[in-house]
Amino acid sequence: MTMQVWPGKSYPLGAHWDGAGVNFAIFSEHAEKIELCLFDSPEVEKENYVIDLPECTNHIWHGYIPGLRPGQLYGYRVHGHYKPQEGHRFNPHKVLLDPYAKAIGRQITWREELFGYDLHNRRKDLAMDKRDNAAWAPLGVVVAPYFDWEGDTLLKTPWHDTIIYEMHVKGMTKLHPYVPESLRGTYAGLASEPVIGHLKSLGVTAVELMPIHFHANEWHLLDKNLSNYWGYNTVSYFSPDPEYASAKNPLEVIREFKHMVKSFHRAGIEVILDVVYNHTAEGNQLGPTLSFRGIDNKSYYRLVESNPRHYEDFTGCGNSLSARHPRVLQLIMDSLRYWIQEMHIDGFRFDLASTLARELFAVDKLGSFFDTIHQDPVINQVKLIAEPWDLGEGGYQVGNFPVGWAEWNGKYRDCMRSFWKGDGGKVSELATRLCGSSDLYEIGGRKPHASINFITSHDGFTLQDLVTYNHKHNEANLEENRDGTDDNLSWNSGHEGPVEDVLIVKLREQQKRNFMVTLLLSQGVPMLLGGDELSRSQMGNNNAYCQDNELSWLHWNFNENQLSFLEFVRKVIQLRKTQPVFRRRNFFEGRDIRGAGVRDVVWLDPAGKEMSDAEWSSPHVRSVGMLLSGKAIDELDERGNHIEGDTLLLMMNAYHDKVSFLLPKTAEGQAWESILDTADVQLTGWKMRGEETYTLHGRSMAVMKLS
Repeated sequence: MTMQVWPGKSYPLGAHWDGAGVNFAIFSEHAEKIELCLFDSPEVEKENYVIDLPECTNHIWHGYIPGLRPGQLYGYRVHGHYKPQEGHRFNPHKVLLDPYAKAIGRQITWREELFGYDLHNRRKDLAMDKRDNAAWAPLGVVVAPYFDWEGDTLLKTPWHDTIIYEMHVKGMTKLHPYVPESLRGTYAGLASEPVIGHLKSLGVTAVELMPIHFHANEWHLLDKNLSNYWGYNTVSYFSPDPEYASAKNPLEVIREFKHMVKSFHRAGIEVILDVVYNHTAEGNQLGPTLSFRGIDNKSYYRLVESNPRHYEDFTGCGNSLSARHPRVLQLIMDSLRYWIQEMHIDGFRFDLASTLARELFAVDKLGSFFDTIHQDPVINQVKLIAEPWDLGEGGYQVGNFPVGWAEWNGKYRDCMRSFWKGDGGKVSELATRLCGSSDLYEIGGRKPHASINFITSHDGFTLQDLVTYNHKHNEANLEENRDGTDDNLSWNSGHEGPVEDVLIVKLREQQKRNFMVTLLLSQGVPMLLGGDELSRSQMGNNNAYCQDNELSWLHWNFNENQLSFLEFVRKVIQLRKTQPVFRRRNFFEGRDIRGAGVRDVVWLDPAGKEMSDAEWSSPHVRSVGMLLSGKAIDELDERGNHIEGDTLLLMMNAYHDKVSFLLPKTAEGQAWESILDTADVQLTGWKMRGEETYTLHGRSMAVMKLS
C-alpha cells in the first residue's frame, strides 16, 4: 500500500503536525538516502509503510505526509557507506530513533539485532550486521503540542533566594505510603500533595531532577539483574522517559510531565533538569546502533582523527557528542528551548559540562557552545548550572566557566568535609568558601550565586553514610567493590556502620547538623541531596547508579533521631530565609561600606580577637568565629530601600574537644541570644552578655544573634 508524500520543509527538524498532516525533517550530512518507516502499533514486527524522503536541503532530508495525525509511530532507515575505518556506520537494516522525537512509542528491547555490526564475526565492528531490528527498535511518536497551562510561567526565583533539592523521580515516591500506589515512582507521584507538601514544609525553592530524558539500560547491567537507575545514558534529548510515567499512552506521558511542572510552579517551586548532552547511550565502537550512530556517526560524534573507527571519550562512557558541529550544537539548543518553551522548565544542570566546551581538545570557555547560549534570548534567561569537570585532560574547570553560569563547587564540598573531619590548615579556605568562593568567581565578574554549594550529591555517599562509613561498600553493584571513589572525608567514630552505642550515634547526628548548618548558612546557593533531611542511607554504597531498588529509594518511616534531624533542617532553612546576611548578592568586602560603624564580616579567634596572619596559616587552628553585620549590607530591595538584618555570630569548632569562645562586646541593653547549637538542639533563646565565654563542644558549631 502506498502513501502520498509531498516535498515538505526542512524546518523545523523532527516530526511536526500542522493540523492537516505531518512534516518530517532529519539531518544527515553523509547519508545517500533516508526512508521514513511508519508503524501501526508497537507490537508489529515490521513497519507498515516505507517512504523515501523526497527532498534534501542543506543536509536536511524532509517530506510531508498529508492526513497523518498525532499518535503515529515512526522511525528511519538511513542508507550510506558502512566504513567504520572512515567513521561511517550507516546500516539500512536498522530502524533508528529520530533525534528530535518528542515522545517514545516503543522502548528498547535488547537484542543482538540492535547492534549495527555482527557480534559473532571475528572482525567485530568492521563487519555489518544485516539482520532487521524493526521488531525491537525504539520508536518515536508524532505529538500534538496543546496543553492548558492555565497561565503558568517560569518562576524566575532570584538566585540568592534559591535552595535546590536534588532528587530522582522514581526514588522520591516509590516507597511513599501516602502517595497512591499507582502513582508511586512517577511524574504524577511527584505532583501529589504529600510530596509537594513535604518540599514546601522543608523550604526548598527548586527541585533538580536527575535525568528524565529517555535513556537506555546497558545490556551488561540487565544481564546482572541491574539497571541504569540514575539515567545518565541518554537516547533522546526531547522525550520524557515513559518509564517514570503512570500514563501508558505516549501523548499522555507528555501531559503528565507538564502537569507535574505546573503543580510545582503553583507551589512556588522551580524545576531544574539534569541534562546529559556530553555523550549518548550508544557507547563506543562496540555499542548499539539506536539513533545518532546510524544517522550520521561522523557528524554527531567526536572521532579519533588518526583512527575514526574509535571515539574520543572525555566522559568515561564510550563516546563524546560533537558539540562543535553546527547541527549537533543546534540539536542541543533546540532541545533546551523546547524544554523551556514547551515544558516550562526553569533551568538546567549540565552533566560533565567541560566536555561541551572542548573546541579541539582543550576546554575553551570562549567556545561556540557558550557563545551560542549567551546570545540566545530564551536559554540565557533561565538558570544554567555546570558540572565543571569531565574525565579528559584539563577537564577540571571549577571556577573557569563564564558569566551567566553557576557551577557545582567541588572545592566547597571537599573543604567542608576536610574541615569537619578535623584536618588542620583549613580555616583560611573555610572562610573563603563560607563567603561564596570569591577566589573562584569574583575575578570573572560573577557573584556569590555562581557557587552551587553542596556536601553530598547523588554521586557519592549520602549525608548519613558520610558520617557512618569509613569506606565505600558497593558490593551490590557486582564489581567486587572496585567502582566508585572512597571519598569519605568527614569525621566518624571509627566504628563503621550502624551501631548501638548511644554516644557514637549522638556524635554522628551532631556531625550531620554541622554539615547542614554550614551548607545552609554559606554565601552562594545551597543544594541538598534528596533524602538527606530524612537521614537516608545506602548502606555505604557511594555509586548506586545501578540500584533501582530499596537501597536507593527514599524511605518514609522515621525514628526519633530522623524526625529530630528533619525538624532541625527545616529550622535552619527558615533561618537562612529570614536573615539577609546569609543571602547576599555581592561578595563581602571586609570593611564598613555604608558608614554604619561596622564591617560586613569580621573573623575572630576563640579569644575574641581578630584572626592574625599566623592563625590563618597555622596547621593547628581548627576553630574560628564569623561575625556578620546586618547593618553593613550594601544592597537594595525591590523598592530601593537598603536591606538590613540582624547581626549574627557563627562559631565553628572542628577540634575533638571543647573550646571556649569569648563573645564580642555588646552595647548597653544588648545581648547575644542563642539561635542554635549543633551539640544541643534544645539550646535556644538563651542570652549572654558580651565578653562572656561560650563553651563550644568538640566538633560543633553555634549561631547567636545580637538582640
